[in-house]
Amino acid sequence: MSREARAIETADIMDMRAYGEQRKALRLGQVEAKKKRRLSVGPHVTVFFESYDSMWLQIHEMLYIERGGAEQIPDELAAYNPMIPNGRELTTTLMFEIDDPKLRASILGRLAGVEDHIYLHLGETRIAAVAEGDVERSREDGKASSVHFLHFPFTEDQIAEWRSGRGTVIFGIDHPHYGHMAIVGPEMRETLGRDFN
Repeated sequence: MSREARAIETADIMDMRAYGEQRKALRLGQVEAKKKRRLSVGPHVTVFFESYDSMWLQIHEMLYIERGGAEQIPDELAAYNPMIPNGRELTTTLMFEIDDPKLRASILGRLAGVEDHIYLHLGETRIAAVAEGDVERSREDGKASSVHFLHFPFTEDQIAEWRSGRGTVIFGIDHPHYGHMAIVGPEMRETLGRDFN
């Protein structure tokens, strides 16, 4: 697995028998890596900043669990390759994690358009999230999805600012029904800085 690579190709996919033999160790390694890429934003949101490695593992998990064979590979590559940072962005999977079904329905039912209220604040700059264009994340009835795939596009100056370590980086959500912020700490900031090319 390589952080420099920007796309997973068919040749990068392990044989499923070999993957099964190494699965436990690979998943454990990813759990450790995700600790530096996981952020809680308010009481119900968890954000994972994605990478080549996390998407490589996700593709393998889908292939291993669903057992679709070679015919399944193109669909998984098409689904997950767009979430590998392209060198000028950060990408995230944002999840509303609410165990109680009634509470979950109530909260998500008031969060239509939440994907348009998510941002990173860096220095004096606000970098708005751009939703992955695969599916609509808010339904006509006003209910938001519990999972959102997001891109944060950066300019060269913003990348330099991020890497400088100056100031505070904040991940924010300013939806009227879910307004919360979280600080991106120095260790996470340094880790994510490696996602820029």
